[in-house]
Amino acid sequence: MVNLLSMLPGIWKEFLEIVRAEAGSQVVETWLKAVVLDRWDAVSQTAYIKAPNSFVRDWVSSKYQSLFKLHLGRLLSVDKMELCFYVASATLVVAKIEPEVNLVSSPIEADVALSKSLVPGKLPSAIKVELRQLSKTSQNTINPSYTFDSFVVGPSNSLAHAAAMAVAEQSGKLYNPLFIYGASGLGKTHLLHAIGNHVASGAPHKVVAYQTADRFVNEFISAIRFNRMYTFREKYKYVDVLLVDDIQFISNKDQTQEVFFHIFNTLHESNKQIVFTSDTYPSDLAGISERLRSRMGWGLVTDIYVPTIETKVAILKKKAEQNRESLTDEVAIFIAGHGNLNIRQLEGALIRVIAFAHLTGQSVTSALAHKVLGSVVEPDHNNLNLTKIAQVVAGSFECTLDRLRSRDRDKELVFVRQLAMYLMKKLTDKSLKEIGQFLNRKDHSTVIHAVSKLEELIKADPALQSRVSSLRQELGC
Repeated sequence: MVNLLSMLPGIWKEFLEIVRAEAGSQVVETWLKAVVLDRWDAVSQTAYIKAPNSFVRDWVSSKYQSLFKLHLGRLLSVDKMELCFYVASATLVVAKIEPEVNLVSSPIEADVALSKSLVPGKLPSAIKVELRQLSKTSQNTINPSYTFDSFVVGPSNSLAHAAAMAVAEQSGKLYNPLFIYGASGLGKTHLLHAIGNHVASGAPHKVVAYQTADRFVNEFISAIRFNRMYTFREKYKYVDVLLVDDIQFISNKDQTQEVFFHIFNTLHESNKQIVFTSDTYPSDLAGISERLRSRMGWGLVTDIYVPTIETKVAILKKKAEQNRESLTDEVAIFIAGHGNLNIRQLEGALIRVIAFAHLTGQSVTSALAHKVLGSVVEPDHNNLNLTKIAQVVAGSFECTLDRLRSRDRDKELVFVRQLAMYLMKKLTDKSLKEIGQFLNRKDHSTVIHAVSKLEELIKADPALQSRVSSLRQELGC
């Protein structure tokens, strides 16, 4: 076997740059930087790729083998190569994990456990009390039914789900912080709770803190009121996994942001895992300081968008199973294919139908669903493609489709293009990436910016509201 150890880092670096140019930065930053070219066997022409855990190994090996064989093979000057994906030595991983502490029930035992397992030395009693209360609140708030097994994965949420699983298995070592954004009711909170449940079951000695941004703000106000700022700040030093839901709600709360900024730095420097959810991309969060927004984007930023009808059907069927109810394809498709309901609203509609069926002793049928839901679900006319929307918007402004998709940065054309992006996001199930690619934009952040800007303009401009309404009517929406 030829040892090319000294050359491998340079080859690997060049490989990543090639993939970045071909497949995009997200593939490299999210997955390929998590693995490494560990060694090369010239005799068997086998490249050994080391992964931090089995989840990353399986994902990379199943999704990106062709990239490895094409580009890595060329860099190693071989026509055909074998790939061996493996996980780093289990003993090395275990050696870094603190010994588990038995679950305790009494306050005295809890104090002893905290003193021994969380930090070296003895914790002040006030901080022990605060930390124990934080853990108890999180345990009571995290929904035990929100697990990775109960989460239905589809094209709209697969990356967010994969990233959440990765940080749950290797908290603090991958994608720190993890930032998941998307509209309300699409599954962000479910993933946050799933991370908490997974860590708590696999490593009960770790302190998992789940906080909504609103509760964090209220806790901060209470600490100021009762002169407990020191213990408020200090207790977060001993948190292993911090889960913050709806971080956008600390907007325009400068004092809260200042405290959170320092908590973030302390945890991040200690390799403690931080996970955020938000309705907005980090850099587009209004009312939040630049330095905090910047840190939110340090790790992996991934979105969840409106699922396809197939995913909606799968979610409804799984929800029905949890309620011990068998749901036919006909009923599931009826509910999933009607209205502009998000996942939370769809599940609520399903529960109404099931409850009515049980109370009246009837079977769950399409006729029953239609009777129960009535105007809650109306036919969805949004079965549009991107080309149709682009043509209607371009035609309305006497612009051609080719010009709309061009690199021209004329001010009026930029507005028309942003309006098209806004309608595409609102009226289709297409991802930000797909919309950006259709309009020949390299980065999905362009679409995020366009949607955010149009939402503000529409609120402030009645004439634009009327124009958008007319476009939607023309599109049959």
